[in-house]
Amino acid sequence: MKDLLPQLAIAGRMGLAVALAVVLGLAFEGVYKREQRTSPGGIRTFPLLTVLGIVLWSLEPKHLAPFVAGLVAVSLWLYAYIRGAPVPPEASDLPRPGLMVPATNLLAYTFGPVALTQPSWVVVAIAVAAALFLESRSTLHRLAQQVPADEIFTLAKFLILVGEILPLLPDHPVSGWTPITPFKAALALVAVSSLSYGSYLLQRYAPARSGALWPAILGGAYSSTAATVALAREQGRLGPLAAARPDLAIGIVVATAVMYLRIAAVIAFLNPPLALLLLPAMAICFALAAAISGWRWLRRARDAAPAASKLPAANPLQLGTAAAFAALFVILAVASAWVSREFGARGIYSLAAITGLTDIDPFVLSLAQGGVAGMSAGAVAAAILVAASSNNVLKACYAIAFGGRKAARPAALALFLLAAVGLGLALLYLR
Repeated sequence: MKDLLPQLAIAGRMGLAVALAVVLGLAFEGVYKREQRTSPGGIRTFPLLTVLGIVLWSLEPKHLAPFVAGLVAVSLWLYAYIRGAPVPPEASDLPRPGLMVPATNLLAYTFGPVALTQPSWVVVAIAVAAALFLESRSTLHRLAQQVPADEIFTLAKFLILVGEILPLLPDHPVSGWTPITPFKAALALVAVSSLSYGSYLLQRYAPARSGALWPAILGGAYSSTAATVALAREQGRLGPLAAARPDLAIGIVVATAVMYLRIAAVIAFLNPPLALLLLPAMAICFALAAAISGWRWLRRARDAAPAASKLPAANPLQLGTAAAFAALFVILAVASAWVSREFGARGIYSLAAITGLTDIDPFVLSLAQGGVAGMSAGAVAAAILVAASSNNVLKACYAIAFGGRKAARPAALALFLLAAVGLGLALLYLR
């Protein structure tokens, strides 16, 4: 019985490989056979290729000479078949098969050895990924046509920053002005840019939704200040005599609610203990903003569907945007260290109130990474809440200035209330 168990396990792995080849064949025929092509491969060919791979691998599993010879033979046969196969008249206007056809056949040929030598999830993951790539051919081609070349180039530069430049940066202070290291500065840039980039992609390519709620959620993950200005301007363009759009005012508060989630997520990535300390305050502010938004949403007029809103957003991975963030991060880190030395914690709170009138991300991230030596965790949490509250005051002023006093009053009052609650929580952290 003990000798039988390993043989049953091998048989099970072989059966798994053949079953996955059948699944891949179904996906293949659903794409290529649908166009009446005589492309090699399918629900019968792929399982046979898998069995052939198992047999040749089993003959000499150490040096794999039979398996490699079979791989070469199958490759040459695929090349000859695709090059010499006649094209039916009804498919004469279709392009000839590309690399996907031979690549899928060769992939099926390798299922057996992979299933026998690797964990089962590896061959399952390979088969599922291949089937998804086959089935999403049209979707991926449409996406490739929609994405501009400059965005792909920008994403490539960002991946170079994450995968090559970031690991090479020194993780020790290079100046006595601030304890922030080049590695931490780049890591902060990566953290906030990744979150903003995900929101940017959804704003640009996700299907448009009615009203301002969906754009406000995405805008809050990108920049709640920019979302507030855009939504307030949309209300202002309706004119001073036009009726206020409740969804725009609600969207402004929703963007601020998402801002608290954004701050908590970024801090958790860089400084989990500080994020845990701030969690109650962030949860209270988020819950309050969400409750106000939900209450206003239930009381809105439902007789007319609001027009869809689209918030403008620049690619956060662009070199200029990233460089500006990095420069502001370093400047605020140096300024925070200097203010702490000269004026103590009160100076940091004043600086937090000032930075709240601009972009709070660089200041918050510099504090989260220990940019101010000697400050207690409670004092750092209080400074972050002061910056967020100051930013809420700024957004309330923006809402009134761009959207009109009457139309923007509900959103402005909600932002002022959130600012007051944030300051009250900051005082609790100081005590």
